[in-house]
Formats: sequence, structure tokens, C-alpha cells
Amino acid sequence: MVEWLAALRRLARESPTLAVGGGTLLLIAALGLVAPWIAPHDPLAIAPTNSLEPASATHLLGTDQLGRDLFSRILVGTRISILVGAAVAALATIGGLAIGLLAGFVRVLDGPLMRVMDGVMSIPGVLFAIALMAVFRASVETVVIALAIVEIPRVVRLVRSVVLTLRELPFVEGAIVSGATTFGIVRRHILPNTLAPLIVQATYIAASAIIIEAALSFLGAGTPPEVPSWGNIMASGRAFFLIAPMLVLMPGVVLTLTVLAINLVGDGLRDRLDPKLRAALK
Repeated sequence: MVEWLAALRRLARESPTLAVGGGTLLLIAALGLVAPWIAPHDPLAIAPTNSLEPASATHLLGTDQLGRDLFSRILVGTRISILVGAAVAALATIGGLAIGLLAGFVRVLDGPLMRVMDGVMSIPGVLFAIALMAVFRASVETVVIALAIVEIPRVVRLVRSVVLTLRELPFVEGAIVSGATTFGIVRRHILPNTLAPLIVQATYIAASAIIIEAALSFLGAGTPPEVPSWGNIMASGRAFFLIAPMLVLMPGVVLTLTVLAINLVGDGLRDRLDPKLRAALK
């Protein structure tokens, strides 16, 4: 325990950006994880007689137009946003890493794969997600798949650029001359050197996915209305903004804090994992 505390103090001293962002993000993620058990009210329970109540001891942030507890709905909505951000980042990173390694290391596949990726990048993420919603039913899974497909080309371009640089370095050429297999070269020399920029890129993908999911839900093309999310909470409360501004402001504040925390983590990781930036900061 003492060693953990010492490590945290050292991290806070060496990278305050990473410490603040990581601490905030861990707190938000933990609240989202346990939200169903700590929410003071059922986020779906309708009580028309309690509609648009102001903040009180019973309802910490008041109620919406249907009498549902706003604090409980925001708390449960945290779970959806964190899930979407993490799932999109994981799928896009894994898919982009595999395709990027092939495009960068196997010359014959480079051209065809990158032309396909250029085509996918030309599709706006929001429009692609709305199109999928029109074909399939609105669900969290459909949002995740749509956003992951759109984000994969950005990861592919990043990985490919790193691989093209590493492929010409002496230690990789030496491994090729020594008779090492392509899989062995990628596993031992290429893959480890792509992880640092990939981790940083994954944080930005997660932040972007959370924002787009909230925008889609606000437009009615994201998560179903019966599933509380920050976007559809703001969408349902916009008609009552002058009467109860908390319905729009509080989900927006939590969304902003979450995205800011993820971006701070990304900046902190970039500073620590990039040797040039780390040397400059010293």
C-alpha cells in the first residue's frame, strides 16, 4: 500500500496532467460501473405528480418532465457513455492495428488496403451511424459498430506510418537478413514500437466516440429512449430549458468533464511515452 501511494505521489509530481485526468476518469468510470446499485431512485420510474421539481434532499438535481430523478438518470447514463467510449476505442484500435501492420509491412497489400481506408474515411461518422440506425434497430451495439468502423482508418494510417519508418531501420533489416520470419519480426520489433502512439490515439478515439454518441442520442438516432444516456437526457429536457435548465446543463457538464479527463489522460500519456517530448520536458 505504501509503495502504491509513493508511486501515485511520484506520478502526480512528474505528470500532473496525467494524474488529474486519470483520477477524474477513474472516479467517473467507477461511478458508472456501480451506478445501478448506488442510484437513489429508479431512473425509469415515472411520477407525473413530481414533474420538473427543483433540486431537493429527495431529488438532488430535481426531476424531469415525467418526474424521473435527474441525478439517477445522469448516473446511469455514465455507464452507457463509458461503455461506448471504451468499446469503440478497443475495436478501432484492434482492427486498425491489424490492418495497419499488414499495410505497412506487406508491400503488395499497402495500396489496396489504403484505398479502402481512404474510402471509409470519406464517410462522416454521424451520417454513417444514422444510416445504420435506419437499417437496424437503434441500440448501443449499433452505435459502437458504426463509430468503430469510422475510426479504424485513422488508426490504420497511424500504425502504417510507424511501420513504414521502422521497416527501414537497421535492426529490422538485420532481422530480415538473419532469416527471421515476418511474424517474428512484427511481434518482436514492430508491434512493441507501435503501442505508445496507439495508446494515445485510443484515448482520443474514446473521447470522440462519447461526444458523437451523445450527439446521436440528442438527435434521436443513438441509444433507445428507454435507455438513459446524456444525449437523450438533454434532448428530452431542451423543451423545458427555460423552466428547468438543469435538465440540459448537468448532463452537459458531466459530458464535458468526462471528455476533458480523457483528453488530459491522452496528453499525459503522450508526454510520458514519447521520448522526445519527455527529454524536452526535463
